[in-house]
Order: sequence, then C-alpha cells, then structure tokens
Amino acid sequence: MTVRPLALLLLAGGLFLGLGALPDSSARAAAPVFTETPCPADWPTGVSEVRCGTLTVDEARDGSTDRRIGVAVVILKASQPYKDVSGHFLPPVVMFHGGPGGALTPGAGRLLAGLSRRPDLAAMDQDVILFDQRGGGRSDPSMDCPGVELTDAGPPTDKDRDGLIACLKSYQAQGVDLRWYNAAAIADDVRDLTQALGLEKIDLRGGSYGPRIEAAVITHQPQIVRAVVMDSPWPPEGDWAVGTPEQVSTAVRLILSKCAAQAACAARHPDIQARFEAEARKWLAGPVTGKDGRTFTVDDLSAFLMDTTYSGQGVRSLPADLDRIIAGDLTPVAEVAENRTYYSEGQHMAHLCKEELPFESRARLTAGAEGDPVAQVLVPSLARLFDVCAAVDVGAADPVENQPVTTTIPTLFVAAEIDPGCPPHLTEAAAKGYANSQVVIVTNATHGVIDASPCTRRMARDFLRNPSAPVDRSCLPAADTPLDFIEDAAAT
Repeated sequence: MTVRPLALLLLAGGLFLGLGALPDSSARAAAPVFTETPCPADWPTGVSEVRCGTLTVDEARDGSTDRRIGVAVVILKASQPYKDVSGHFLPPVVMFHGGPGGALTPGAGRLLAGLSRRPDLAAMDQDVILFDQRGGGRSDPSMDCPGVELTDAGPPTDKDRDGLIACLKSYQAQGVDLRWYNAAAIADDVRDLTQALGLEKIDLRGGSYGPRIEAAVITHQPQIVRAVVMDSPWPPEGDWAVGTPEQVSTAVRLILSKCAAQAACAARHPDIQARFEAEARKWLAGPVTGKDGRTFTVDDLSAFLMDTTYSGQGVRSLPADLDRIIAGDLTPVAEVAENRTYYSEGQHMAHLCKEELPFESRARLTAGAEGDPVAQVLVPSLARLFDVCAAVDVGAADPVENQPVTTTIPTLFVAAEIDPGCPPHLTEAAAKGYANSQVVIVTNATHGVIDASPCTRRMARDFLRNPSAPVDRSCLPAADTPLDFIEDAAAT
C-alpha cells in the first residue's frame, strides 16, 4: 500500500513531463509513441547508459476519445548483461511503484548515485525500466492535490476529505477522465511500452501496490511477461479499508509480543499491550493533550500506528514510543503528523474508488474493528475514503479487478512478517493461484523487504536469472530470531 518505505532509493530528483494516452486492443485512436528527451543535466554520468523519454498513449482505452496522455519513462541499460542457460540475454525488468500515488522516475538521479557506489543495486544483469504510472509522478497529467494530507490510514481530517473531493473534481473539470486511471489501464500502458520499445518479453518487479498493477498485467497482458517478482504484495482480492484496522492491531500485538518474550524489553515495558489498549480508549473518547500542551486526535494516532508498523526503525522503537505516549509525551505522534503528503493524492483516490472500495463497505469496516480499541483507532480516517468515492464518479468497477489471479507465469513472492498493510497471510493466499510460484516470508522484516538486505536482493536477482530454480533461503533469519528493539530512535 504505502509508497514511502518502498524503493526509498528511487524517491528523489527531478525529471521531464510528457503527453500521451492509452489505446485498447480493439479500438485505438493512435499507436503508442516513445519520444526520447534529454535526461536532467544534474544526474551522475559515467555510471550507466540512461535513456529518458515519454510514452504517449490514449487516455480512454475504449477508443471513445482522442485525448492523449504522457507516461514518464527512464531506462537504465544493464552494466553486465546476463545470459541464461539457453544463451539468451534476460529481458528488461519493468519496475512498478507503490501507493497508489507513488513515483519512480523522480528518484532516478539518486539511484544512479547509488549505483556509482554499489553497481549491484540495479541494472546489472538486465535493463531496468522505470515509469510513473498514469496520473502520478512526472507523467502528464499528474494528479497531485497540494495542501491535502492523506496516509494509508485515510484522510486525517474532514478538511482533507473535502479537499480530496474538490481536487478530484477539479481534474475532471480540466478534462481528465478518471475512469481510465486504474490498474487495468496501466496494464495496457505496459503493453504499449513494450510495443513502442520493440520488446518481445519483459520481467516485472514491484512493491506494495506495485504488485497490484503487476497482477493486472498478468491478467490482461500475460503474453508479454516472462517472470515476476512481488515485494510486500497487495493482491487484487485484498480489501483496502475493510480489515486494515485489524491488520494494524495484529501488527502491534505481534511487535509487543516479541518485546514481552525478551526479559530486558519486558522489564522496561511491562504489560505494554494492556496499557496501550487502555490508552487507545482515551483517544477514542476525544482529543488528547500532551505534556507540552499540543493536542492531537484519534486520526493522528491512527496515522502514527500505520506509519510506525510499516517502518523497520518504527517497529524497533514501538514499545518505547508507546510508553512515551502513555506518559503524555506525544512527540512520536507529532513527528508523523509533520509529513502526511507523500502521495499524488488524485491518482491514489482514482485507484481506490475504481478498484478497491466498490467491493467494500463502511459497515464492514466498522464491524470488523468492534471490540478491539487499537483497531478502532483506524476506523474514522479510513471511513472518510468512502465519503470521497461517493462524491466522485470514476465509472463502474469491473468485478474481474477484485478476483484472485490464476497463472503459470513464474513468480517470486517476498513478504514481511510484520506488515500492517500487506500482511503475509494475503501473500500466502494469493500465491495459491500462481502455479509456478515461490513464497518467502522474512522474519522480523517490515514493509518493503527486498531492498532491505543483501540476502533478499540476491534472492530476487537469482530468481530472475533462473525462474525455474528454487531460491536460496539459507541467508534468511531463523523464525525464532529475536527482534532488536531500540529505546532511543534519535540515537540510531
């Protein structure tokens, strides 16, 4: 779901804009076109051969209009192209960012800087194609909503909810057809990208909501895919709002149980689960004022819990942070509240209103959290998502977009043991439809697993070299490995 913990290496920099659109296989206004443009002058040189450009495609996939939109693209050429056992070079790997509402091309400059120090981070065995999914990043249009805050726990205030509605309607007034900003349309963009670049096959790799888009490519354009890697995946059949409060509560309970299992941590934070549940009830009753006089709402605590349980450092400091909150030091909550604008919010909501929330309900959201005060903390902000979607027309949802995927395409799933948004049980269930899949659950890991360690990076690389071979799991931590807690996050 979230974008921030995934591919942090790819989240900074500047790029170009473009104009393009998406065609359907049966009715197409014009062929897709890839137009090369100069890469930013401040990017590192001499690291990897780089091509920058814009893929121009049809906005409407049914041929109903001739409006064209642009998809920003960066291609990194392989530094040491790898040949498989049959003597063929590997196809390019297309990267899929999370969110929805994330981006990849703005961080290409930072990625190049990283490759100058660590050539094995990317684009060694095969070309890497970065693109900003339609409606976000450096693509055109890019549906950002300045001044509006939005987290994976939803809009933190009624003002943000209303701002999202106004923002989406403003894009509609500018001529943007929100019916075509979703996973199925992006799958057609990917097909068009392969056509424009003259590619026969590609590999797919994505994280968080990226695998949701990968699943759409597999469903709608399977003929172009050789192999797939999914990191902390969100499957099409997952419920975005419904069940998320319970997932966050489960993540909190798992982390605190790992603390309770260690004598030193348990002594520093006795009965922390029960004490925090009591604290959560206070926040549910109304705003809470800390020792420094700052006041926060249950929505602020909601965003803190979601962001913290996504983060590797946040997980390790959670017992200490919860004790600070219980004692009236609300600094951990305030720190999360300082930055809640990390999405292209219009793109984010276009996806949710088309392919997620039509299959859910506010009633199920509320009922699922009943009786669990930690889960109930998440309900108010998530419920606002339904208000946004009720106010903005993005077209009818196709039931196929909520169905599990069935495929024989070789796929590697790598999931984190601790993940409130994309928990491992969703990965295990989704993988049942992937006949040639391998599933790896990493102990003590958090959202965004593959790039977090050399072990998992090597695993993904080896899989793409030979998707039919079992991946080497010997470098993974044992299931009983203690979680390394920290007491002072600022010192770490």
